[in-house]
Amino acid sequence: MNITIIAIGKIKETFFKESINEYVKRLNSYCSLKIVEIPTEPIIDEKDYKKYKQNEAKKILQYLNLSSYIITLEILGKQLDSVSFADKIKYISNSGINELTFIIGGVNGLDESICRKANFKLSFSKMTFTHQMMRVILIEQIYRAFKILNNENYHR
Repeated sequence: MNITIIAIGKIKETFFKESINEYVKRLNSYCSLKIVEIPTEPIIDEKDYKKYKQNEAKKILQYLNLSSYIITLEILGKQLDSVSFADKIKYISNSGINELTFIIGGVNGLDESICRKANFKLSFSKMTFTHQMMRVILIEQIYRAFKILNNENYHR
């Protein structure tokens, strides 16, 4: 399976970079993982946050393969436990879809135009996380899902 993560914002902190790199390395035997980083829009006027989300949406669309199964990370999305998340990936794969795209928004969230393209809206929590932390959590859960699907020791 080919997995793409489209994320607004760059990872600056070394500890996040190291975590991401470790899970990407571990995932190599299960899938092809590509991460697309889109720079955040410089916020000049907080009142005009919708404009920034729309500009970020235009950039996301440049990288979005609409034939991919698209999962947006949204606070109001559906929450899954790790086994259900693994089952979701298995279902997508068994449906003949070999490309899966996750989209992580920036500080203002995702523009509605991107949310409407989602095949599935996923929430990891009702809490808000930084995009850097969310990227680590998502990649770890993708790795955990493949370990579950292959009946390998990791998940408890």
